[in-house]
Amino acid sequence: MAEGKRRPTPSRRVAVVDIGSNSIRLVVFDQPSRSPVPIFNEKILCGLGRGLGASGRLNDDGAALALDSLVRFVRLARAMRVGRIDLLATAAVREATNGEAFAAEVKRRCGMPIRVLSGADEARLSARGVVCGVPAADGIMGDLGGGSLELVRITKGRLGAHATLPLGPLRQDETTMSDRAVAQELIDRELARLDWLGEGRGLTFYPVGGAWRTLARIHMEQTNYPLHIIQQYRLARRQAEDFLQLVGGLSRRSLAAMPGMTRRRADVLPFAALLMGRIMRLARPDQVEFSAFGLREGFLFGHLPARERKTDPLLAGAKAWAADRFGAMGAGLDRWVAPLFEGTGAAEARLRLAICHLSDLAWREHPDYRAALAFERVLHLPVSGIDHRQRIYAAVAIHARYGGSRDDQPARDFCRMLDEDEQGQAVALGLALRLAYSLSGATPALLRQSSLGFGRGGIVLRLSRAGRAMFGEAVERRLEALGRAMACQVTVAEA
Repeated sequence: MAEGKRRPTPSRRVAVVDIGSNSIRLVVFDQPSRSPVPIFNEKILCGLGRGLGASGRLNDDGAALALDSLVRFVRLARAMRVGRIDLLATAAVREATNGEAFAAEVKRRCGMPIRVLSGADEARLSARGVVCGVPAADGIMGDLGGGSLELVRITKGRLGAHATLPLGPLRQDETTMSDRAVAQELIDRELARLDWLGEGRGLTFYPVGGAWRTLARIHMEQTNYPLHIIQQYRLARRQAEDFLQLVGGLSRRSLAAMPGMTRRRADVLPFAALLMGRIMRLARPDQVEFSAFGLREGFLFGHLPARERKTDPLLAGAKAWAADRFGAMGAGLDRWVAPLFEGTGAAEARLRLAICHLSDLAWREHPDYRAALAFERVLHLPVSGIDHRQRIYAAVAIHARYGGSRDDQPARDFCRMLDEDEQGQAVALGLALRLAYSLSGATPALLRQSSLGFGRGGIVLRLSRAGRAMFGEAVERRLEALGRAMACQVTVAEA
């Protein structure tokens, strides 16, 4: 990471504390931006809403733990010299008869107020979080918290109809949670109120919330899926329905025995699986796409200037993580390699530009490990607006840019998730970038003294009179490697 790229002045840091019905989480972001990076993230399972449906009150033990945790979180955030702290409370505090008293005690102890969100606010912020990560989201967002379920219709990034339903697992009594038929009757009765759920037919369902993210993790483990990133993990509808039915039929003991599973989470998973399955029965989406972004990201996104909200999160993130040594190279590299990839669509061009921005991010690593480390970093980079196949494509391209081969591990395992054309194009892009860096020494001025494209004989590298001095054995070798990858003859000509 380049000096200064991710070291904003302390006043730019922002903290959001999400006070939910089951957990309380503090996230400190490096700065409010289109591609924010969490620099601290901690969760405490308090169970504020446990028993709320029966008693109407916040759980006493949960409230005591929550108050102590909030004091600690606020002190941590202040020690990190954040410029802004926001405490956001959702269904449990909103609906409990002692919610106001709890909020008053938080203000007394922490010296700052809680913002208690309405159901509409909670739904809107969660959906906005999905749009923050997937700007063109189209379908229905569902955010399952401990105390409530928020559903929002999203049409190509625009928020539409919304609802808050009392379907959080912590609200359900023991009879409902242990009797599948009773739970299904309750769920169907609540969902029947939403005549717009059918608008999700043929689109995407976007699940948000800890219980549903756990379902995604279980599916990854069960299928040996190699990329353990929740954001934009996709399942086809039939695949999702079969899995949800399987989980819904497992005993709590079987669920609790799974690696990394807590007892509390195992208790609510059958209900969470049943609920998602019933939503899909009514909405009939083509696929499920899990979102790691939700209320906190949506809150932060809403505080950005309108112009910045419209920017591309992938390109903003790629620029932020770029590690240019002698000046910004991304846009210039993209123009330089673009003639080799004419005819590709807008999505491919967007991804190519992001890869160009990231193409020098491993220059500080040990030369013997640059390719492998660059592959891992790009694959797991904390940016949004990029799905799993695009991540793999980008990682393969950067791996090739540093001299890596498709036969190397771990690239070999991930390459199998791309088809042959995608693999070949990613490698060709990486080799073109490798050639560009040999010619330019990572300097924009020298790159402008050459151009790359197709001619009658295949790939033509054109050099200006001044640029001829940059042609040497390393450049020739890398030009020939590019030609072999694209099954083309290569020639060098005067610009």
